[in-house]
Amino acid sequence: MSGVHHPVESGLNGGHVSSRSWWIYRGTGRPLADIRLGDILPPPPGWRNFDGGPVLPPVPAESAETDRRLGAVGRATPRQDPHDIDLINTALLLRRPLLVTGRPGIGKSTLAYLVARELGLGRVLHWGITSRSTLRSGLYEYDAIGRAQASLGHPRPAAPAPGPPGEASEAPEGSGEPSGAGGAPRIGDFVRLGPLGTALLPYELPRVLLIDELDKSDIDLPNDLLHVLENGSYAIPELVRARHQEGRARVFTDDPDGTAPVDDGLVRCRAFPFVVITSNGERQFPAAFLRRCVRLDVSPPREDQLAAMIAAHFRDQDGRHTAMIQAFLERSRESGGLATDQLLNAVYLRTAGVRDDDETWGELLDALWRQLSGAP
Repeated sequence: MSGVHHPVESGLNGGHVSSRSWWIYRGTGRPLADIRLGDILPPPPGWRNFDGGPVLPPVPAESAETDRRLGAVGRATPRQDPHDIDLINTALLLRRPLLVTGRPGIGKSTLAYLVARELGLGRVLHWGITSRSTLRSGLYEYDAIGRAQASLGHPRPAAPAPGPPGEASEAPEGSGEPSGAGGAPRIGDFVRLGPLGTALLPYELPRVLLIDELDKSDIDLPNDLLHVLENGSYAIPELVRARHQEGRARVFTDDPDGTAPVDDGLVRCRAFPFVVITSNGERQFPAAFLRRCVRLDVSPPREDQLAAMIAAHFRDQDGRHTAMIQAFLERSRESGGLATDQLLNAVYLRTAGVRDDDETWGELLDALWRQLSGAP
């Protein structure tokens, strides 16, 4: 842990960011320089230690989605509250989900992308929750119809790429050819892991998983998540039933063109993922679910945080929109809370050439800064 002692870090938005000696994630907005996370991340507690395998290759690098949400690397980053960073690191060290609660549009989901970028954890897996979301849809999908069609001689989907050199064959023992060749199609060809299922694969370092707006889910989903989040594992029954014929199946993952081996239909993580669960505070969750989470209540962004957010998305905009930010904050207080993207939309119009003295500017702001409560 001695390598992570950084009592003060220069902020990208000017000023300084206080840092505690035990922090792994420091909220600087910069990827770790010349530091490998695996070398500084302490071992998990014994009750959160998992031993899944075989260990998978490194994950895909961060995607364009990260730049879209945060701005390009090197831009200013909103200064986070030290208490928030405390809780983010607590979840990271304890290998527990981080339940982030706050009103809509204040940047709760952004936390997942900030942590992934700074700690070099690659592409964020995103599970957007709806009223129809189920535990199985987060874990995997099985295309039974496609497999039945393939069994009748219809074209099969493109088979997953072969595994790394030396990986065990997917063929039944003693067959001499890949399972499915000249016979029934391989079941793994018709299994695609969801975001949660992919996050629980045995990676050496944690994947970052965003479970977005859990309060939109069916009432049973938080309870359904308990077993998976507690045990870091799950079974794919279709592969379990075929384990004697297809002991190691290669399945598709939630990453673009990604595949992974699954032995005997069981998936068990090695490094428990960093899970960010967002909620708009619209419902109560079961006590058993809350007990397994680290809970973070996010406050609306301050003026300096909004200024840094603008600077992250618009080059050379530092200090040019102070009056607009102040007007936005006042309107937000009057209307019961606005979303940060409503401010970004207004800033973009100004940078596109719409001027304050244009007679339509006030009308445009009224349209953009409509309250979110549903009132006219």
